[in-house]
Amino acid sequence: MRPWSPIPIHDCGEPLLPLPLDLLRLEPHPYVAAGAPYGADACPFRLRQGVIERLLQVQRLLQERSHGCRLAIFDAWRPLAVQRFMLAYATAEECQRRGVDPFQPSAELEAVEKEVGRFWAPPSDDPATPPPHSTGAAVDLTLAGPNGEPLDLGSPIDAIGAVSEPDYFAGVAREASDPELRNQAALFNQRRDLLAAVMLEAGFAQHPNEWWHFSHGDQLWAWRKGEHQAIYGRWGGLSSPS
Repeated sequence: MRPWSPIPIHDCGEPLLPLPLDLLRLEPHPYVAAGAPYGADACPFRLRQGVIERLLQVQRLLQERSHGCRLAIFDAWRPLAVQRFMLAYATAEECQRRGVDPFQPSAELEAVEKEVGRFWAPPSDDPATPPPHSTGAAVDLTLAGPNGEPLDLGSPIDAIGAVSEPDYFAGVAREASDPELRNQAALFNQRRDLLAAVMLEAGFAQHPNEWWHFSHGDQLWAWRKGEHQAIYGRWGGLSSPS
């Protein structure tokens, strides 16, 4: 159970809408390419209306403050079937990276599952504990330059490990003795801080383990903001598509 799981949800009923053309999509979508079961008509680049409006606000803030920087959307809405598929996919990939047999119970497999679980929410069928992305309130994104090329923020989105924590490179920059490493870490940290600053200014909350994950209106957001309830539940669960 996540620390935000007990927070009640009172869905406001906002629609799930396609991202406007003003927001850059990173395509081909990685989970679609991996075979995740979205279905023929289930585009992942969709979010709740109020979340989209806040992203457009962030886009304007970035353009004012960062000489042409813009948002680049990696992933948005996920149905439960995709969450279930991607949790298994990420676990299998991490097992392969560590040389762990995913079919043989072991302490090593438990360690992989625990670490992957820090980044991938359980695909809960309980409408009271929806995975954040299933609500249409959560988005994974990064920064891109004026030409639309994603900037390097120090680790790939979805990387498993401490390197994905938002302030990881602040520590590296403080402790590095090599000037080149220190300067590179400072740049990564500066970019992560810029992304977080504009997203938080527009009312989003950041996942504590992931520099790329932000949400507005879900349980994680309510937990981080001290709100008493979430306003977005699982799409198709507590609210019905219209």
